[in-house]
Amino acid sequence: VHLSDLPAAPRTIARRASALRRYFRWATRSGLVPADPSLTLHAPRGTGRLPRVLHDDQLNHLLEPQGEPDPDREAATPRRLRDDAVLEVLYGSGLRVAELCGLRREDLDLDAGHCRVWGKGSKERMVPLSEPACLALRRWLDKGRPVMAGPGASAEVVFVNLRGNALTPRDCRRIVDHRSAEPTHPHALRHTFATHLLDGGADLRAVQELLGHADLATTQIYTHVSRERMRQVFDQTHPRA
Repeated sequence: VHLSDLPAAPRTIARRASALRRYFRWATRSGLVPADPSLTLHAPRGTGRLPRVLHDDQLNHLLEPQGEPDPDREAATPRRLRDDAVLEVLYGSGLRVAELCGLRREDLDLDAGHCRVWGKGSKERMVPLSEPACLALRRWLDKGRPVMAGPGASAEVVFVNLRGNALTPRDCRRIVDHRSAEPTHPHALRHTFATHLLDGGADLRAVQELLGHADLATTQIYTHVSRERMRQVFDQTHPRA
């Protein structure tokens, strides 16, 4: 009630109430308090936010950076080749960052244009790779990885960081920060992948399979994003909008 009177946002109240419930649950198990006083604590549900989708210029800035050597030339650095491959796979296949970091060479079939991904709950799924992603992966594996990989990196892992070890989600965030003109989270590429598929007429069930969602309701949020994008296009381009 105190937070509501301030007023605080519903998401803030829900987050603080969740922290209290977890704390008192632990305190009760540990014998610090005789009973859990947070059992009857109720908080408003936070309003859901639509996933952030990158605009075309933001996406192009990530995938085709200006001022860096062309990846086909000898001057292209291993870092450039790796970053190209990471970003092309994140956007072109909609992988989670953890899934990308867990990719192994045996999971890739560049001739067939797909890869095997281990998602949440160790669920396996096959995901197609775009032509730019396959090209970027070949460049990285042939020219970049042999230079960058250190003795501590497994020979089977696809991506490594600047220290030569297996790539981590934090490293992926650094890659996006290095390329992006404005603050962007790597997961925004997955959101953009799903939204662009639906904008292009893809079936919702197919998008669910590609993303590895267990529940169709999780995928349905992207239909709202697509409607919002269509509304923005209408408002910006139609003379009678």
